[in-house]
Amino acid sequence: MGPDILMNLLQDMLRLCTILILPPLGVALIVGLTVGLIQAITSIQEQTLAFVPKILAVVLILIFAGNYMLRLLIDYSIDLFAALPAYGAM
Repeated sequence: MGPDILMNLLQDMLRLCTILILPPLGVALIVGLTVGLIQAITSIQEQTLAFVPKILAVVLILIFAGNYMLRLLIDYSIDLFAALPAYGAM
């Protein structure tokens, strides 16, 4: 197996990881900024107030986007395992 094939596999894996992490991370960022802004406006400095909404938002996005994310991961795994004989022959 040549270095170009390994680099392509690594690029595909990193692209998939980026696609899978963006929805929960983006939602957590938006909710965190919103809660932080509300805390700054109201002068409430409670740590659990910032933590709980982020956890709930990430859980909700995983419930709604989890099927799509799991399908991407399964498709990638199937493609990778199907191509293993071709990678071994090189």
